[in-house]
Amino acid sequence: MNRVLPWLLVTPAILAILVLLVLPLLDTISVTFIQEEGVFAGYQDFFDRRFNRGVLWRTVRIALIVTVIAIAIGFPTAYFIARAPRSWRSILIVASVFPLLTSTVVRSFAWIVILGRNGIINETLMGLGLISEPLSMLYTEGAIIVGLAYLFSPLMILSLVGVLENIDKSVVEASISLGASPAKTFWRVILPLAMPGVIVGAVLVFTGSFTSYTTPVLLGGQRNTVLATLLFREAMTEFDWASASTIAVIMMVLTISVVLIMSRVARRLNPAAA
Repeated sequence: MNRVLPWLLVTPAILAILVLLVLPLLDTISVTFIQEEGVFAGYQDFFDRRFNRGVLWRTVRIALIVTVIAIAIGFPTAYFIARAPRSWRSILIVASVFPLLTSTVVRSFAWIVILGRNGIINETLMGLGLISEPLSMLYTEGAIIVGLAYLFSPLMILSLVGVLENIDKSVVEASISLGASPAKTFWRVILPLAMPGVIVGAVLVFTGSFTSYTTPVLLGGQRNTVLATLLFREAMTEFDWASASTIAVIMMVLTISVVLIMSRVARRLNPAAA
């Protein structure tokens, strides 16, 4: 009975995962292979279209740029929080992750107000006499990048704070006392020790940006289609479920590939954790 009881306790959870996750996923994948034209006809048709290849490259490019921006913003912010007095850390962490506490739609509309032709930036620049007419910042690829960077940078900060807090200050002090400059101490000591947190944060930011839908729709418009918006269009506008399933599988494969690659890099950089 003692051996059977644990299995009885986890059986409802296992059944729920199978019914709600595994079976729909297998059904989505199977649709892409069961076609009259051939087993891989759906994938071949997707990559044969120049528009689809452009959408795929745009999505990957945006996700990579957002990841780099998140690292550039998140690392110094997390380092400042990790070295702040303990009484201030909780307040600073809450302030850093505040964007995650509001709706994605609300945050995207806030950027519409900021980046619009009559938005805060254009009004300020025109008031200062720096421009004579409003800049077209909204419904561009840059607007998507700004919105996604604002959205996912807190994930990078959270991933790094815990790692940076665990770096022994004596190690940094020893590096400086041995004659290393602050820059060399950062590159040779702090960054290698913080790399596992960077990798975890990069995975979260990249996958979140790669699969994001709401922000690209509201800030990018119809001219800057990404894979998530293309999937929605194929499924809900064209009612082409086979093409939508193909896009979904491509997104899953790329996302899983990134996670596996980053995990392998993390194991090589931190063998003790392997």
